[in-house]
Amino acid sequence: MTKLKVGNIAPDFEAKNYLGQTVTLKEFKEKSQPIVLYFYPKDNSPVCTKESCEFRDKYQKFIEAGAEVIGVSSDGEDSHKLFVSKYSLPFTLLTDKHSKLAKLYGVNGILLPGRKTFIIDKHGIIAGIHDGLLSSTSHIDESLKIIEKLKLQI
Repeated sequence: MTKLKVGNIAPDFEAKNYLGQTVTLKEFKEKSQPIVLYFYPKDNSPVCTKESCEFRDKYQKFIEAGAEVIGVSSDGEDSHKLFVSKYSLPFTLLTDKHSKLAKLYGVNGILLPGRKTFIIDKHGIIAGIHDGLLSSTSHIDESLKIIEKLKLQI
């Protein structure tokens, strides 16, 4: 499993979102757009729902700072569609059925898939990492602070 650190080049990825569309890191680098890539264990679980809704509630601040938010879990497209609809999530969720992305980014858990957030700058460099299986929201404000600092570095 990969052990990524701040300053590393983020591994390029390709995955399907809940609409069946392919999403890649490359497309965000081409747009010079930073992203917050958050891995979470399961749609509709209490902690993951709280985390996703916190991202939803602060999504406009991320957009205003020039960033996109992307969630990743091993749930399938149908589960993601229901989760997005039920909680009015304005950002995309990627399906990682075989944990390919999780392994690529070194996200692992003991009984459940891991919970980890990567802040990736417009050049594809990891600017921040937050790790915490049981902490659902504490990293969101910190992620926004990093994104806002990146905006100032234009």
